Amino acid sequence: MLSRMSLRLHNRTLAKTYSVSKVLVSHRSLHVTRKFENTGLKNFPSLGLSRHKPILGTAFVRCASTVEDKIPDNLLPNIPEPPSLPAPEVVDIVQGLSEPPITALGLGSNWPPGLIQSALEYLHIGLGLPWWGTIMIGTICVRLLVFPLVIKAQRNSAKMNNYMPQVQYLQAKMTEAREYGNDFDAARYGQDLYTFMKSKGISPLKSALVPLVQAPFFVSFFMALRGMANAPVESLRTGGLWWFTDLTIPDQYYLLPLITSATMYVTIKIGADGLKLDTLGPGFMAHAIKAIPIIMFPFIMHFDGAILVYWTATNFISLGQAMLLKVPSVRTFFKIEATIKHAPTQLAPNKGFVKGFKESWSNMKLAGALQDRGEADHMEFERAGRGPVPKTYKYNPTAQTPPPTRIMARKRD
Repeated sequence: MLSRMSLRLHNRTLAKTYSVSKVLVSHRSLHVTRKFENTGLKNFPSLGLSRHKPILGTAFVRCASTVEDKIPDNLLPNIPEPPSLPAPEVVDIVQGLSEPPITALGLGSNWPPGLIQSALEYLHIGLGLPWWGTIMIGTICVRLLVFPLVIKAQRNSAKMNNYMPQVQYLQAKMTEAREYGNDFDAARYGQDLYTFMKSKGISPLKSALVPLVQAPFFVSFFMALRGMANAPVESLRTGGLWWFTDLTIPDQYYLLPLITSATMYVTIKIGADGLKLDTLGPGFMAHAIKAIPIIMFPFIMHFDGAILVYWTATNFISLGQAMLLKVPSVRTFFKIEATIKHAPTQLAPNKGFVKGFKESWSNMKLAGALQDRGEADHMEFERAGRGPVPKTYKYNPTAQTPPPTRIMARKRD
């Protein structure tokens, strides 16, 4: 009995004194082993069990490798150096390739402004030119197309200058006849002037040929560049030069409008496009044309930078053409006559702006009065021919003459 009780007591003691000594967990094999060691048998040597030997063990095994991998010392390698920035030329090329076509912005139609937009896009992307250079190249191409007309206008202008004394003499006679109301002499001098100019092969319209032909090109370029700036084409924002980098907005320093107006005035003054003010005479018209750049400045100062770049470029090209055509060898090559410098006494006196304006205004009023007088005479003539004959006498002389007795009776009464 006592022996059984002692065995039970020993079993309970073993159950309480056995504890988990350690848990071995491998890194990769996922083996989990729990070993129970005897930590309470040192006081019970009679059982003959060593405390270093496990008497109970449980292992949880998965089908995995039992090889333990060593963790590298450097888990993260060294951070590499950041890549260098691409060259500006590469950035420009990439941006040009990634730029959307103008057709995606609703531009590039089959009308003249749309064709100009497509041509400018080809020059910008195909040749890799900035927008300011693209606009200038396009302007040069258009001016080369008009250059033959410039030669014809210069030939006519040279002839007009050489025959200016005769032309001004006939013009003065015609104006004098109009002032006196002599329509017959005015018509006669006008016919003489027409015959003289035709015989010499000169005409004022030939001098104005270049501005008239350039007008459609100018309007087309104006509408094309304004449409691209209003869209806007994003590359135009950085396609300028110097202080006008953004071509979609007006020049904030007003230098481009000032340069445009100044070059326009010089172009008109020297007759770079073939229309010389001397051929128009000393009247009001010449002064009015000279005032165009001053009148236009308040309007062009609000134009987009792209439009002003085109306008300034065409003015400078006109000045360059004028300087080139002043070279004697160039004039000989293009068969342009040498201009004759006439004495001041051979030409009409130069009138000032105020005097010329007053004279032109009086001539306009006189011409209007003469026209009204002619219309009134014509209406009176028509009325007299179609209406009844007005009575301008006391009695009808064609009627039968009354007898003398009746006449004497009327006198007595």
